[in-house]
Amino acid sequence: MISETQSQNRGRNGGRRGRAAAAKAASSPLRETQYRQLRNPFPSMDVFPPDQVEDMHHSALRILEELGMRVLLPAARDLFAKAGARVEEEMVFVGRDIVAAALETAPKSITCRAGRRDRDVVLELGSLVFQAGAGAPHATDLLRGRRPGSASDYIEYLQLTQHFDVFHMVSPQVEPQDVATHLRHYFTTEAQLTWSDKFPFTFSRGTPQVMDCFEMIRDYRGVSDGAFAAAPYTYTIINTNSPRTLDVPMAQGLIDFARHGQMSIVTPFTLMGAMAPITVAGAITLSHAEALLAITLTQLVKPGAPVCYGTFTSNVDMKSGAPAFGTPSHFQASLAAGQMARKIGLPWRSAAGSAANVNDVQAANENQMGLWGCLMSGATVIIHAGGWLEGGLSVSYEKLVTDAEVLNMVAELCAGAQAGTDEIGFEGAIRAVEPQGHFFAAPQTMERYDTQFYEPIVHDYANFGTWTDRGSKDANTRATEVWREIVDAKAQPGLDAARLGELQAFIAKRTAEGGAPPES
Repeated sequence: MISETQSQNRGRNGGRRGRAAAAKAASSPLRETQYRQLRNPFPSMDVFPPDQVEDMHHSALRILEELGMRVLLPAARDLFAKAGARVEEEMVFVGRDIVAAALETAPKSITCRAGRRDRDVVLELGSLVFQAGAGAPHATDLLRGRRPGSASDYIEYLQLTQHFDVFHMVSPQVEPQDVATHLRHYFTTEAQLTWSDKFPFTFSRGTPQVMDCFEMIRDYRGVSDGAFAAAPYTYTIINTNSPRTLDVPMAQGLIDFARHGQMSIVTPFTLMGAMAPITVAGAITLSHAEALLAITLTQLVKPGAPVCYGTFTSNVDMKSGAPAFGTPSHFQASLAAGQMARKIGLPWRSAAGSAANVNDVQAANENQMGLWGCLMSGATVIIHAGGWLEGGLSVSYEKLVTDAEVLNMVAELCAGAQAGTDEIGFEGAIRAVEPQGHFFAAPQTMERYDTQFYEPIVHDYANFGTWTDRGSKDANTRATEVWREIVDAKAQPGLDAARLGELQAFIAKRTAEGGAPPES
Protein backbone atom coordinates (compact mmCIF):
# COMPACT_ATOMS: atom_id res chain seq x y z
CA MET A 1 0.00 0.00 0.00
CA ILE A 2 1.35 3.44 -0.91
CA SER A 3 1.51 5.79 2.04
CA GLU A 4 0.54 9.45 1.68
CA THR A 5 4.11 10.48 2.43
CA GLN A 6 5.47 8.15 -0.23
CA SER A 7 2.94 9.40 -2.74
CA GLN A 8 3.89 13.01 -2.03
CA ASN A 9 7.58 12.19 -2.11
CA ARG A 10 7.22 10.89 -5.63
CA GLY A 11 6.21 14.32 -6.91
CA ARG A 12 7.79 16.64 -4.38
CA ASN A 13 11.06 14.94 -3.52
CA GLY A 14 11.79 13.05 -6.70
CA GLY A 15 11.09 15.93 -9.07
CA ARG A 16 9.51 15.05 -12.39
CA ARG A 17 9.30 11.31 -11.78
CA GLY A 18 5.83 11.65 -10.26
CA ARG A 19 4.51 13.56 -13.27
CA ALA A 20 6.24 11.70 -16.08
CA ALA A 21 6.03 8.13 -14.79
CA ALA A 22 2.83 7.88 -12.76
CA ALA A 23 1.56 4.88 -14.67
CA LYS A 24 4.86 3.06 -14.41
CA ALA A 25 5.25 3.88 -10.73
CA ALA A 26 2.21 1.81 -9.80
CA SER A 27 4.22 -1.34 -10.57
CA SER A 28 7.70 -0.02 -9.71
CA PRO A 29 9.42 0.13 -6.32
CA LEU A 30 9.04 3.52 -4.71
CA ARG A 31 11.89 5.83 -3.90
CA GLU A 32 11.45 6.47 -0.19
CA THR A 33 13.72 9.34 0.75
CA GLN A 34 12.43 11.23 3.77
CA TYR A 35 12.75 14.99 3.36
CA ARG A 36 10.60 16.13 6.29
CA GLN A 37 12.69 15.36 9.39
CA LEU A 38 16.37 15.72 8.58
CA ARG A 39 19.55 15.29 10.60
CA ASN A 40 22.74 17.05 9.55
CA PRO A 41 25.13 14.30 8.38
CA PHE A 42 28.24 16.49 8.31
CA PRO A 43 30.74 16.90 11.16
CA SER A 44 30.81 20.46 12.48
CA MET A 45 33.74 22.56 11.37
CA ASP A 46 35.50 25.07 13.61
CA VAL A 47 37.04 28.34 12.47
CA PHE A 48 38.54 29.38 15.83
CA PRO A 49 40.40 27.29 18.44
CA PRO A 50 38.53 26.56 21.71
CA ASP A 51 40.45 29.11 23.78
CA GLN A 52 39.53 31.91 21.39
CA VAL A 53 35.86 30.84 21.42
CA GLU A 54 36.01 31.04 25.20
CA ASP A 55 37.47 34.55 24.94
CA MET A 56 34.65 35.58 22.58
CA HIS A 57 32.00 34.26 24.97
CA HIS A 58 33.53 36.06 27.94
CA SER A 59 33.92 39.24 25.88
CA ALA A 60 30.20 39.05 25.06
CA LEU A 61 29.41 38.76 28.76
CA ARG A 62 31.67 41.77 29.40
CA ILE A 63 29.71 43.74 26.80
CA LEU A 64 26.50 43.06 28.71
CA GLU A 65 28.03 43.71 32.12
CA GLU A 66 30.25 46.72 31.42
CA LEU A 67 28.90 48.42 28.30
CA GLY A 68 25.26 47.41 28.56
CA MET A 69 22.57 47.34 25.93
CA ARG A 70 19.93 49.92 25.12
CA VAL A 71 16.45 48.49 25.76
CA LEU A 72 13.67 50.79 24.63
CA LEU A 73 10.67 49.01 26.16
CA PRO A 74 10.05 50.01 29.81
CA ALA A 75 8.37 46.69 30.63
CA ALA A 76 11.48 44.84 29.44
CA ARG A 77 13.74 47.06 31.52
CA ASP A 78 11.55 46.35 34.55
CA LEU A 79 11.97 42.61 34.06
CA PHE A 80 15.74 42.96 33.92
CA ALA A 81 15.76 45.20 36.99
CA LYS A 82 13.64 42.75 38.95
CA ALA A 83 16.16 40.00 38.10
CA GLY A 84 19.00 42.11 39.53
CA ALA A 85 20.35 43.82 36.42
CA ARG A 86 21.51 47.42 36.69
CA VAL A 87 19.26 49.81 34.76
CA GLU A 88 20.27 53.39 34.02
CA GLU A 89 17.59 55.17 31.99
CA GLU A 90 17.39 53.11 28.77
CA MET A 91 20.65 51.21 29.35
CA VAL A 92 20.53 47.72 30.86
CA PHE A 93 23.63 46.07 32.33
CA VAL A 94 23.15 42.33 32.79
CA GLY A 95 25.41 40.25 35.01
CA ARG A 96 26.77 36.94 33.76
CA ASP A 97 25.00 35.11 36.58
CA ILE A 98 21.64 36.26 35.21
CA VAL A 99 22.63 35.10 31.71
CA ALA A 100 23.86 31.74 33.03
CA ALA A 101 20.59 31.14 34.84
CA ALA A 102 18.65 31.90 31.65
CA LEU A 103 20.75 29.47 29.63
CA GLU A 104 19.99 26.78 32.19
CA THR A 105 16.23 27.07 31.68
CA ALA A 106 16.18 27.69 27.90
CA PRO A 107 15.14 24.39 26.28
CA LYS A 108 17.75 22.46 24.33
CA SER A 109 15.14 20.70 22.20
CA ILE A 110 11.92 22.28 20.89
CA THR A 111 9.10 20.41 19.14
CA CYS A 112 7.29 22.81 16.83
CA ARG A 113 3.69 21.88 16.07
CA ALA A 114 2.59 22.13 12.47
CA GLY A 115 -0.82 21.44 10.97
CA ARG A 116 -0.08 17.70 10.85
CA ARG A 117 2.11 15.64 13.12
CA ASP A 118 4.27 14.43 10.22
CA ARG A 119 5.02 18.10 9.51
CA ASP A 120 6.22 18.82 13.06
CA VAL A 121 9.86 19.87 13.31
CA VAL A 122 12.22 19.28 16.22
CA LEU A 123 14.78 22.01 16.76
CA GLU A 124 17.92 20.86 18.55
CA LEU A 125 21.60 20.69 17.78
CA GLY A 126 22.01 18.17 14.97
CA SER A 127 18.61 18.58 13.37
CA LEU A 128 18.33 20.35 10.02
CA VAL A 129 15.43 22.59 9.01
CA PHE A 130 15.19 24.73 5.87
CA GLN A 131 13.19 27.90 5.25
CA ALA A 132 12.77 29.83 2.03
CA GLY A 133 13.86 33.45 1.64
CA ALA A 134 11.97 35.83 3.87
CA GLY A 135 10.95 39.42 4.44
CA ALA A 136 11.28 40.72 0.89
CA PRO A 137 9.31 43.78 -0.23
CA HIS A 138 9.41 42.66 -3.87
CA ALA A 139 8.62 39.54 -5.90
CA THR A 140 10.12 38.71 -9.26
CA ASP A 141 9.78 36.12 -12.01
CA LEU A 142 10.58 35.91 -15.69
CA LEU A 143 6.97 36.33 -16.81
CA ARG A 144 5.84 39.33 -14.75
CA GLY A 145 9.12 40.98 -13.81
CA ARG A 146 10.08 42.65 -10.54
CA ARG A 147 7.16 44.19 -8.64
CA PRO A 148 6.02 45.18 -5.14
CA GLY A 149 4.90 42.11 -3.25
CA SER A 150 1.15 41.51 -3.35
CA ALA A 151 -1.45 39.24 -1.79
CA SER A 152 -1.41 37.00 -4.85
CA ASP A 153 2.40 36.76 -4.66
CA TYR A 154 2.11 35.81 -1.00
CA ILE A 155 -0.29 32.96 -1.77
CA GLU A 156 1.71 31.74 -4.76
CA TYR A 157 4.87 31.71 -2.68
CA LEU A 158 3.01 29.62 -0.08
CA GLN A 159 1.97 27.21 -2.82
CA LEU A 160 5.60 26.77 -3.87
CA THR A 161 7.01 26.28 -0.39
CA GLN A 162 4.16 23.92 0.53
CA HIS A 163 4.87 21.84 -2.58
CA PHE A 164 8.51 21.14 -1.75
CA ASP A 165 8.87 19.02 1.39
CA VAL A 166 12.40 20.29 1.88
CA PHE A 167 11.04 23.65 3.07
CA HIS A 168 9.97 22.72 6.60
CA MET A 169 8.66 25.99 8.05
CA VAL A 170 6.66 28.84 6.58
CA SER A 171 8.85 31.93 6.28
CA PRO A 172 7.72 35.58 6.29
CA GLN A 173 8.36 35.37 2.52
CA VAL A 174 7.16 38.41 0.57
CA GLU A 175 5.29 41.39 2.04
CA PRO A 176 1.71 41.70 0.63
CA GLN A 177 1.78 45.46 0.24
CA ASP A 178 -1.69 45.71 -1.31
CA VAL A 179 -3.24 44.64 2.01
CA ALA A 180 -3.68 47.42 4.58
CA THR A 181 -1.24 47.17 7.47
CA HIS A 182 -3.97 47.05 10.14
CA LEU A 183 -5.51 44.03 8.37
CA ARG A 184 -2.43 42.40 6.90
CA HIS A 185 -1.88 39.97 9.78
CA TYR A 186 -5.37 38.54 9.24
CA PHE A 187 -4.62 37.91 5.59
CA THR A 188 -1.19 36.36 6.15
CA THR A 189 -2.35 34.09 8.97
CA GLU A 190 -5.42 32.86 7.07
CA ALA A 191 -3.27 32.28 3.99
CA GLN A 192 -0.71 30.25 5.93
CA LEU A 193 -3.38 28.12 7.59
CA THR A 194 -5.30 27.41 4.37
CA TRP A 195 -2.47 27.09 1.84
CA SER A 196 0.07 25.28 4.02
CA ASP A 197 0.12 22.72 6.80
CA LYS A 198 3.67 23.60 7.86
CA PHE A 199 4.81 25.43 11.00
CA PRO A 200 3.55 29.03 10.57
CA PHE A 201 5.15 32.42 11.16
CA THR A 202 3.80 35.46 13.03
CA PHE A 203 5.32 38.94 12.85
CA SER A 204 5.96 40.74 16.14
CA ARG A 205 4.29 44.00 15.21
CA GLY A 206 2.67 44.81 18.53
CA THR A 207 0.67 42.88 21.12
CA PRO A 208 -2.79 43.38 19.52
CA GLN A 209 -1.68 41.85 16.21
CA VAL A 210 0.18 39.04 17.95
CA MET A 211 -2.82 38.16 20.12
CA ASP A 212 -5.09 38.10 17.06
CA CYS A 213 -2.70 35.71 15.33
CA PHE A 214 -2.39 33.46 18.37
CA GLU A 215 -6.17 33.19 18.62
CA MET A 216 -6.56 32.39 14.92
CA ILE A 217 -3.86 29.71 14.94
CA ARG A 218 -5.01 28.16 18.22
CA ASP A 219 -8.66 27.88 17.19
CA TYR A 220 -7.99 26.75 13.63
CA ARG A 221 -5.62 24.05 14.90
CA GLY A 222 -8.31 22.99 17.37
CA VAL A 223 -6.16 23.09 20.51
CA SER A 224 -7.02 24.29 23.98
CA ASP A 225 -5.45 27.28 25.71
CA GLY A 226 -3.39 24.89 27.82
CA ALA A 227 -2.14 22.89 24.85
CA PHE A 228 -1.27 26.07 22.97
CA ALA A 229 0.78 27.35 25.90
CA ALA A 230 2.53 24.00 26.32
CA ALA A 231 4.11 23.83 22.86
CA PRO A 232 4.91 26.33 20.09
CA TYR A 233 2.34 26.43 17.30
CA THR A 234 3.94 29.49 15.68
CA TYR A 235 7.18 31.42 15.79
CA THR A 236 8.59 34.87 15.21
CA ILE A 237 11.92 36.34 14.18
CA ILE A 238 13.43 38.85 16.62
CA ASN A 239 16.08 41.19 15.21
CA THR A 240 18.15 43.35 17.50
CA ASN A 241 19.11 46.79 16.21
CA SER A 242 22.84 46.36 16.12
CA PRO A 243 24.88 47.67 17.71
CA ARG A 244 23.51 47.05 21.20
CA THR A 245 19.88 48.10 20.90
CA LEU A 246 16.62 46.20 21.45
CA ASP A 247 13.69 48.25 20.19
CA VAL A 248 10.08 48.35 21.39
CA PRO A 249 8.31 45.90 19.02
CA MET A 250 11.11 43.35 19.22
CA ALA A 251 11.27 43.48 23.03
CA GLN A 252 7.48 43.27 23.22
CA GLY A 253 7.54 40.33 20.81
CA LEU A 254 9.99 38.46 23.04
CA ILE A 255 7.69 39.03 26.02
CA ASP A 256 4.46 38.13 24.20
CA PHE A 257 5.81 34.96 22.64
CA ALA A 258 7.53 33.76 25.81
CA ARG A 259 4.47 34.49 27.96
CA HIS A 260 2.27 32.37 25.69
CA GLY A 261 4.75 29.55 25.14
CA GLN A 262 5.46 30.37 21.49
CA MET A 263 8.92 30.41 19.92
CA SER A 264 11.22 33.34 19.23
CA ILE A 265 14.19 32.95 16.91
CA VAL A 266 16.64 35.62 18.06
CA THR A 267 18.66 36.99 15.17
CA PRO A 268 21.03 39.93 15.45
CA PHE A 269 21.78 41.15 11.92
CA THR A 270 25.41 42.19 12.16
CA LEU A 271 27.10 43.29 8.96
CA MET A 272 30.85 43.42 9.39
CA GLY A 273 32.20 46.92 8.86
CA ALA A 274 28.77 48.56 9.19
CA MET A 275 26.68 47.60 12.24
CA ALA A 276 29.43 45.42 13.70
CA PRO A 277 33.23 45.29 13.91
CA ILE A 278 34.90 44.57 10.59
CA THR A 279 36.39 41.27 11.81
CA VAL A 280 34.57 37.95 12.04
CA ALA A 281 35.57 37.55 15.69
CA GLY A 282 34.38 41.04 16.63
CA ALA A 283 31.10 40.78 14.75
CA ILE A 284 30.20 37.38 16.19
CA THR A 285 31.14 38.52 19.71
CA LEU A 286 28.76 41.48 19.41
CA SER A 287 26.05 39.29 17.87
CA HIS A 288 26.50 36.75 20.66
CA ALA A 289 26.08 39.42 23.34
CA GLU A 290 22.89 40.76 21.76
CA ALA A 291 21.44 37.26 21.36
CA LEU A 292 22.24 36.40 24.98
CA LEU A 293 20.38 39.46 26.23
CA ALA A 294 17.28 38.63 24.18
CA ILE A 295 17.36 34.97 25.23
CA THR A 296 17.68 36.07 28.85
CA LEU A 297 14.59 38.26 28.52
CA THR A 298 12.47 35.31 27.36
CA GLN A 299 13.54 33.26 30.36
CA LEU A 300 12.82 36.11 32.77
CA VAL A 301 9.29 36.19 31.38
CA LYS A 302 8.79 32.42 31.55
CA PRO A 303 11.57 29.94 32.42
CA GLY A 304 11.58 27.23 29.79
CA ALA A 305 10.03 29.43 27.10
CA PRO A 306 11.04 28.13 23.65
CA VAL A 307 13.78 30.29 22.14
CA CYS A 308 16.25 29.69 19.37
CA TYR A 309 19.72 31.26 19.25
CA GLY A 310 20.52 32.93 15.97
CA THR A 311 22.83 35.07 13.97
CA PHE A 312 22.91 36.57 10.51
CA THR A 313 26.41 37.90 10.03
CA SER A 314 28.10 38.73 6.76
CA ASN A 315 30.19 41.58 5.44
CA VAL A 316 29.46 44.69 3.42
CA ASP A 317 31.05 45.64 0.15
CA MET A 318 33.47 48.29 1.40
CA LYS A 319 33.30 50.10 -1.96
CA SER A 320 29.55 50.68 -1.85
CA GLY A 321 28.42 49.80 1.68
CA ALA A 322 25.94 47.27 0.26
CA PRO A 323 25.46 43.92 2.04
CA ALA A 324 27.32 40.97 0.53
CA PHE A 325 26.38 37.31 1.00
CA GLY A 326 27.97 33.99 0.18
CA THR A 327 31.42 35.47 0.80
CA PRO A 328 34.34 33.80 2.61
CA SER A 329 33.65 36.06 5.59
CA HIS A 330 29.98 35.02 5.59
CA PHE A 331 31.10 31.37 5.60
CA GLN A 332 33.54 31.97 8.46
CA ALA A 333 30.94 33.87 10.46
CA SER A 334 28.55 30.93 10.22
CA LEU A 335 31.27 28.58 11.46
CA ALA A 336 32.03 30.91 14.38
CA ALA A 337 28.34 31.25 15.27
CA GLY A 338 28.07 27.47 15.29
CA GLN A 339 30.86 27.29 17.82
CA MET A 340 29.07 29.80 20.05
CA ALA A 341 25.76 27.91 19.74
CA ARG A 342 27.38 24.61 20.66
CA LYS A 343 29.00 26.28 23.66
CA ILE A 344 25.61 27.28 25.09
CA GLY A 345 23.85 24.17 23.77
CA LEU A 346 20.85 25.79 22.12
CA PRO A 347 19.30 25.11 18.73
CA TRP A 348 20.28 27.90 16.41
CA ARG A 349 19.47 29.69 13.22
CA SER A 350 21.82 30.80 10.46
CA ALA A 351 21.24 31.92 6.88
CA ALA A 352 22.25 31.55 3.26
CA GLY A 353 21.14 34.20 0.74
CA SER A 354 22.39 36.16 -2.22
CA ALA A 355 23.09 39.77 -3.14
CA ALA A 356 22.76 39.08 -6.88
CA ASN A 357 20.08 41.02 -8.74
CA VAL A 358 18.90 38.15 -10.95
CA ASN A 359 18.92 34.36 -10.77
CA ASP A 360 22.27 33.85 -12.44
CA VAL A 361 25.54 32.11 -11.65
CA GLN A 362 26.41 34.75 -9.03
CA ALA A 363 23.11 34.04 -7.27
CA ALA A 364 23.74 30.29 -7.33
CA ASN A 365 27.34 30.62 -6.14
CA GLU A 366 26.48 32.97 -3.27
CA ASN A 367 23.55 30.93 -2.04
CA GLN A 368 25.49 27.67 -2.13
CA MET A 369 28.53 29.18 -0.43
CA GLY A 370 26.31 30.54 2.32
CA LEU A 371 24.39 27.26 2.51
CA TRP A 372 27.52 25.18 2.95
CA GLY A 373 28.73 27.55 5.64
CA CYS A 374 25.50 26.80 7.51
CA LEU A 375 25.76 23.06 6.93
CA MET A 376 29.38 22.82 8.03
CA SER A 377 28.66 24.93 11.11
CA GLY A 378 25.81 22.67 12.24
CA ALA A 379 23.00 25.22 11.96
CA THR A 380 19.61 23.90 13.08
CA VAL A 381 17.47 26.29 11.04
CA ILE A 382 18.74 27.66 7.74
CA ILE A 383 16.67 30.60 6.57
CA HIS A 384 16.90 32.33 3.18
CA ALA A 385 17.85 28.93 1.76
CA GLY A 386 15.80 29.45 -1.39
CA GLY A 387 14.59 32.29 -3.57
CA TRP A 388 16.39 35.26 -1.97
CA LEU A 389 17.89 37.96 -4.25
CA GLU A 390 19.23 41.51 -3.83
CA GLY A 391 20.21 40.88 -0.22
CA GLY A 392 16.58 40.31 0.66
CA LEU A 393 14.89 43.01 -1.42
CA SER A 394 13.21 40.44 -3.68
CA VAL A 395 12.27 36.79 -3.84
CA SER A 396 12.48 35.04 -7.18
CA TYR A 397 10.11 32.27 -8.22
CA GLU A 398 12.74 30.75 -10.51
CA LYS A 399 15.41 30.92 -7.84
CA LEU A 400 13.13 29.24 -5.33
CA VAL A 401 12.89 26.27 -7.70
CA THR A 402 16.59 26.10 -8.57
CA ASP A 403 17.54 26.43 -4.91
CA ALA A 404 15.03 23.72 -3.96
CA GLU A 405 16.96 21.46 -6.32
CA VAL A 406 20.12 21.95 -4.26
CA LEU A 407 18.27 21.51 -0.96
CA ASN A 408 16.75 18.27 -2.22
CA MET A 409 20.25 17.04 -2.99
CA VAL A 410 21.38 17.96 0.51
CA ALA A 411 18.36 16.10 1.90
CA GLU A 412 19.42 13.07 -0.10
CA LEU A 413 22.81 13.20 1.61
CA CYS A 414 21.10 13.24 5.01
CA ALA A 415 19.87 9.69 4.39
CA GLY A 416 23.45 8.42 4.41
CA ALA A 417 25.02 5.80 2.16
CA GLN A 418 24.89 2.08 2.92
CA ALA A 419 27.51 -0.59 2.15
CA GLY A 420 25.75 -3.85 2.99
CA THR A 421 25.76 -7.01 0.93
CA ASP A 422 22.98 -5.76 -1.34
CA GLU A 423 24.76 -2.46 -1.94
CA ILE A 424 28.13 -4.05 -2.68
CA GLY A 425 26.40 -6.35 -5.17
CA PHE A 426 29.07 -9.02 -5.41
CA GLU A 427 26.58 -11.53 -6.80
CA GLY A 428 24.00 -9.26 -8.37
CA ALA A 429 26.41 -6.98 -10.18
CA ILE A 430 30.15 -7.64 -10.02
CA ARG A 431 30.02 -11.42 -10.70
CA ALA A 432 27.28 -10.92 -13.30
CA VAL A 433 29.35 -8.69 -15.61
CA GLU A 434 32.25 -9.98 -17.67
CA PRO A 435 35.45 -7.95 -18.15
CA GLN A 436 34.83 -5.01 -20.48
CA GLY A 437 31.09 -5.55 -20.12
CA HIS A 438 28.51 -3.08 -18.83
CA PHE A 439 26.19 -2.95 -15.84
CA PHE A 440 23.07 -1.60 -17.53
CA ALA A 441 21.40 -5.02 -17.53
CA ALA A 442 22.93 -6.43 -14.33
CA PRO A 443 20.34 -7.76 -11.87
CA GLN A 444 21.27 -5.14 -9.27
CA THR A 445 20.84 -2.37 -11.83
CA MET A 446 17.48 -3.69 -13.01
CA GLU A 447 16.24 -3.83 -9.42
CA ARG A 448 17.30 -0.29 -8.62
CA TYR A 449 17.31 1.69 -11.87
CA ASP A 450 14.08 3.51 -11.05
CA THR A 451 14.97 4.32 -7.43
CA GLN A 452 18.74 4.53 -6.95
CA PHE A 453 19.46 8.07 -8.08
CA TYR A 454 17.95 11.44 -7.30
CA GLU A 455 15.60 12.59 -10.06
CA PRO A 456 16.03 16.34 -10.64
CA ILE A 457 13.31 18.95 -10.59
CA VAL A 458 14.90 21.35 -13.05
CA HIS A 459 18.39 20.13 -13.95
CA ASP A 460 18.65 18.61 -17.43
CA TYR A 461 21.16 15.78 -17.94
CA ALA A 462 20.40 15.26 -21.63
CA ASN A 463 23.18 15.56 -24.20
CA PHE A 464 23.46 18.63 -26.39
CA GLY A 465 21.53 17.15 -29.29
CA THR A 466 18.59 16.04 -27.17
CA TRP A 467 18.62 19.31 -25.25
CA THR A 468 18.54 21.22 -28.55
CA ASP A 469 15.66 19.12 -29.84
CA ARG A 470 13.73 19.95 -26.69
CA GLY A 471 14.03 23.67 -27.36
CA SER A 472 17.44 24.58 -25.86
CA LYS A 473 15.81 25.68 -22.61
CA ASP A 474 18.11 27.04 -19.90
CA ALA A 475 17.60 26.37 -16.19
CA ASN A 476 15.62 29.57 -15.60
CA THR A 477 13.19 28.72 -18.40
CA ARG A 478 12.71 25.21 -17.04
CA ALA A 479 12.25 26.62 -13.53
CA THR A 480 9.50 28.91 -14.85
CA GLU A 481 7.67 25.86 -16.20
CA VAL A 482 8.00 24.11 -12.84
CA TRP A 483 6.65 26.97 -10.71
CA ARG A 484 3.81 27.67 -13.13
CA GLU A 485 2.71 24.05 -12.96
CA ILE A 486 2.70 24.18 -9.15
CA VAL A 487 0.85 27.50 -8.96
CA ASP A 488 -1.71 26.49 -11.58
CA ALA A 489 -2.53 23.31 -9.64
CA LYS A 490 -3.82 25.42 -6.71
CA ALA A 491 -3.31 22.49 -4.34
CA GLN A 492 -4.32 23.06 -0.73
CA PRO A 493 -3.97 20.84 2.33
CA GLY A 494 -7.15 19.38 3.76
CA LEU A 495 -9.42 22.16 5.02
CA ASP A 496 -11.81 21.87 7.93
CA ALA A 497 -14.91 23.70 6.71
CA ALA A 498 -16.25 24.44 10.19
CA ARG A 499 -12.97 25.82 11.49
CA LEU A 500 -12.43 27.78 8.29
CA GLY A 501 -15.85 29.38 8.72
CA GLU A 502 -15.01 30.31 12.31
CA LEU A 503 -11.66 31.74 11.22
CA GLN A 504 -13.26 33.89 8.55
CA ALA A 505 -15.97 35.02 10.96
CA PHE A 506 -13.30 36.09 13.46
CA ILE A 507 -11.47 38.05 10.75
CA ALA A 508 -14.70 39.73 9.62
CA LYS A 509 -15.53 40.69 13.21
CA ARG A 510 -12.08 42.09 13.95
CA THR A 511 -12.02 43.91 10.62
CA ALA A 512 -15.34 45.57 11.41
CA GLU A 513 -13.89 46.61 14.77
CA GLY A 514 -11.03 48.38 13.00
CA GLY A 515 -8.38 45.66 12.96
CA ALA A 516 -5.08 46.19 14.74
CA PRO A 517 -2.49 48.64 13.41
CA PRO A 518 1.15 47.64 13.84
CA GLU A 519 2.90 49.16 16.84
CA SER A 520 6.34 50.73 16.64
